[in-house]
Amino acid sequence: MAGSNLYTGTLDLLILKAVSWGPSHGYAIGRWIRETTDDVLVVQEGVLYPALHRLERRGLLKEEWRRSETGRDAKYYSLTTAGRRGLRDETARWLEHTRAVNRALAVST
Repeated sequence: MAGSNLYTGTLDLLILKAVSWGPSHGYAIGRWIRETTDDVLVVQEGVLYPALHRLERRGLLKEEWRRSETGRDAKYYSLTTAGRRGLRDETARWLEHTRAVNRALAVST
């Protein structure tokens, strides 16, 4: 499922989760999403980077330049205090949403 086909809010939630363990650059965030979803969710750069910038503008992420594992300078993203709170709140909303959808899909006619 390409990034533009993700359900609304899913990409933002996955990005917040991806950086919850520490700062990470965009490529690593996209790779983490792909690998942890067994290649079901593949986020294109054209979708990922606007989402990163959107989360930064909302105050949920902060950025800083660092040297990557390949020796190149890269912009690293990390959670702000508001981002940690946002991850917790959005995770709770997501779990409630998926439970509700699962209940609806389990209904047989």
